[in-house]
Amino acid sequence: MTTLVLATRNKGKIAELHDLLTAFDVVGLEAFPDAPEVPETELTFAGNALLKARAIAAHTGLTAVSDDSGLCVDALNGMPGVLSARWSGRYGAAAPEGVDRANLQLLLDQLADVQDFDRGAHFVCAAAIVHPDGREDVFEGRMEGRIVRTPRGANGFGYDPIFEVTALSRTTAELTPHEKSTLSHRAHAFRALATSLGA
Repeated sequence: MTTLVLATRNKGKIAELHDLLTAFDVVGLEAFPDAPEVPETELTFAGNALLKARAIAAHTGLTAVSDDSGLCVDALNGMPGVLSARWSGRYGAAAPEGVDRANLQLLLDQLADVQDFDRGAHFVCAAAIVHPDGREDVFEGRMEGRIVRTPRGANGFGYDPIFEVTALSRTTAELTPHEKSTLSHRAHAFRALATSLGA
């Protein structure tokens, strides 16, 4: 079975990707405590995903998979975009829940005066795979929705409680893990990645 190293320490993301990549032996960076932290310095989701996957493939000698994903809000001209994880100016793996809350609250505050019909948004995910021999590819997924005024749901992480999926009128935090693994931007991107590997 092919081993894929996920270039993340985010437990929520690792669990989600485990469910999407069942045909592979998936490990996160907890298996490589000396793996480097790779700053997301690119201006695109694909660029950041490739940065991380290249660094982890070089460090481990294994096939590395990484993604960069974020929330793009129409009323904010597509922001927070690639800045989604650090929108509030806070960032850190040590206390991701606190960072998530700060990011979510800042976004709600910024949209407080925006009418419901102007609160369109979409999630984007770019999933990159880099092999030890240098082969690489990127796959993109997208999910359409809007930003609700009050968080709903206890599943997921990040902006999930305030992103309502257009087709369902439920937030991504109200979806079951199965629904999310079928519909999400990350699911679309990683299904395409898995298909490219013959899964």
